[in-house]
Amino acid sequence: MGLGNPFEDPLRFERGAPPCSMVIFGANGDLTRRKLVPALYRLAHERLLAPGFAIIGNSRTALSDDAFRAKMRESVAEFLEGEALDEGVWASLARSLFYVAGDVQDSALYARLREKLEQIEGQFQTGGNAVFYLATHPTQYAIIAGRVGDCGLAHGAGWRRLVIEKPFGRDLLSARELNGQLQRAFAESSIYRIDHYLGKETVRNILALRFANGIFEPLWNRRYINHVQITAAESIGVEGRGAYYQEAGALRDMIQSHLLQVLATICMEPVAVWEADAVRDERAKLLRSIRIMKPEDVARNAVAGQYGPGRIGGEAAPGFRQEPGAAPDAQTDTYAAAAFFIDNWRWAGVPFYLRSGKRLPRRATDAVVQFNAAPHALFSSLSGDGGPASPNLLTVRIQPDQGISLRFLSKLPGDAMRLRPVSMDFNYGASFGPRQSWDYETLLLDAMRGDSTLYIRQDAVEASWAAVQPILEVWSDQRLDFPNYPAGSWGPKAADEMLARYGHVWRNP
Repeated sequence: MGLGNPFEDPLRFERGAPPCSMVIFGANGDLTRRKLVPALYRLAHERLLAPGFAIIGNSRTALSDDAFRAKMRESVAEFLEGEALDEGVWASLARSLFYVAGDVQDSALYARLREKLEQIEGQFQTGGNAVFYLATHPTQYAIIAGRVGDCGLAHGAGWRRLVIEKPFGRDLLSARELNGQLQRAFAESSIYRIDHYLGKETVRNILALRFANGIFEPLWNRRYINHVQITAAESIGVEGRGAYYQEAGALRDMIQSHLLQVLATICMEPVAVWEADAVRDERAKLLRSIRIMKPEDVARNAVAGQYGPGRIGGEAAPGFRQEPGAAPDAQTDTYAAAAFFIDNWRWAGVPFYLRSGKRLPRRATDAVVQFNAAPHALFSSLSGDGGPASPNLLTVRIQPDQGISLRFLSKLPGDAMRLRPVSMDFNYGASFGPRQSWDYETLLLDAMRGDSTLYIRQDAVEASWAAVQPILEVWSDQRLDFPNYPAGSWGPKAADEMLARYGHVWRNP
């Protein structure tokens, strides 16, 4: 049974979005179809969109409003991840969908957008509030922001905000250039740089785990924590995007953005008040504390990999150089691992190992905190158990199964003092039910509400690029011996050797 018109429900949550328009550049792209509009539908389903909400899609393809609505309905039905489409909710949302065709480099497009925004402001009472969402190729970010600013759309009767997707540049220099270009049209406070990992429930829960519980934060330092591993493993290859991925690579695509943001969330200092600027100050301060590698450090503390032919799930998988669009001599890193150190009082001397790769045995993202062993192995002489091979671990499972696990040693039943590792597990689905908010739901709602807590500020972007810049430079000057791991394995042998130099081993999800 339908829920009626969700936009007119007086019981909408207080956290609902204010009236506004959302202009989506790149409305025919995969991001819009797979993530943005399905997330907006879910917000409508939860009655979190205001009655005065409207979407204006843009791309070069000529479409009528009705054709755009039909296309988006197909996308929502396809990408709801097993949920049934509520026709009543969709009908209400569809009435707020509009489409304006045009090339983003054409100044005439922005005149048509201005006209459409004014029309919608009168029809939906948006108060002139607008979000400009750039779901386009990164090379178009500066062009669109500049055109929006030149035609006066960056300012209006209400607030105006700009949302852009990663990557925010290709290196430190280009990131600074992009920031300067965006800030010529929008104030920094109006620029929302989205990294969807920060919207994931389990990543957000790291802050609650640390700062809402008295049992973890006293141990959250170099005295008790031995090291931390953050892994983002994918079993898929480049999925037909060989040409794109050839220009990105795992270090840029995953470690510089997603995994360093997870690292910052794990390691940042507590905030005095829960406010966006306070949280972002601490996250940026942590990223600035990462030790910058010297060129001679890169060989010891960073490993590049590229998958060759292999087998996954019993089926043959091609190497990266055999993927459509990839060059036969491509130097792309489809795997990257790095050991980072944080030079502050809390974390001095603790290694943080980050890795990400494609064509690994399974899809899983987690963060594993390994604690130091007890100062005296009291029971090891009695049973031979409970030694260094069974450390205490706190594992934060980010995807696909969200949850937290704490591993510790327990006595086996019987008269002998024999120990075995056991785990206490928290699973999101079991505790809170199967329906959880998607990362894009959370982040879109926050952008409309003006809450930038989970968005990345300019200084944090530049600090994360600074952390990987020496690795990028050294790798760009080398001819890497690729491929160096078969599809279906856990990566190159050199990554295992990197940890072995510090006396550690990877803990595979």
